[in-house]
Amino acid sequence: MTFPVISLAASQKTLLMYGDSLSAAYGLTDINRGWVQLLQEKIDSHQYPWKITNVSISGETTAGGLSRFRKTLEQINPDLVLLELGANDGLQGKPLKTIKSNLDQMIALTREHNSDIILFEMKIPPNYGPVYTQRFTETFHELGRKWGVPVIPFFLDGVAGNDSLNQPDGIHPTEAAQPILLKNVWPGLKPLLK
Repeated sequence: MTFPVISLAASQKTLLMYGDSLSAAYGLTDINRGWVQLLQEKIDSHQYPWKITNVSISGETTAGGLSRFRKTLEQINPDLVLLELGANDGLQGKPLKTIKSNLDQMIALTREHNSDIILFEMKIPPNYGPVYTQRFTETFHELGRKWGVPVIPFFLDGVAGNDSLNQPDGIHPTEAAQPILLKNVWPGLKPLLK
């Protein structure tokens, strides 16, 4: 008597990491020490059936992300999308309405594609004044409420502003900071991976 072979690949799910330099291991000597790769290792250690496809691009804005999003969804066909964009828009002082519209369209495309999505809250330094800074961060939560999608709290918490955990540019986390980023993301992500 023969038994059917159950392929792990058949039950494996795809997690699409869609972000900027913060998720692209920018400036790290070994990109395998970036938080996204550490996340894959953590997923594997729990034996969750997820494989991460990381298409994060350094310098990416919400407009750039939106321009290639539909094609990316079609090519990768993810079960879950982690959307970590907006920081570069905020640092450039882009109009909040534009940022919100771009993210809104990406969430809508994800829904059309029947994929789940998690939005990352972003924060920026107060260069453009307290009103812009506050409204920028609120944008992510407004979209989370509108679409009923989870929002990961600021994942640079404990890292941003800490010279010892940032590269000389003061913006990009060092290798030592990557486990902290993962620790900040994990609680909001883990329930969706089981």
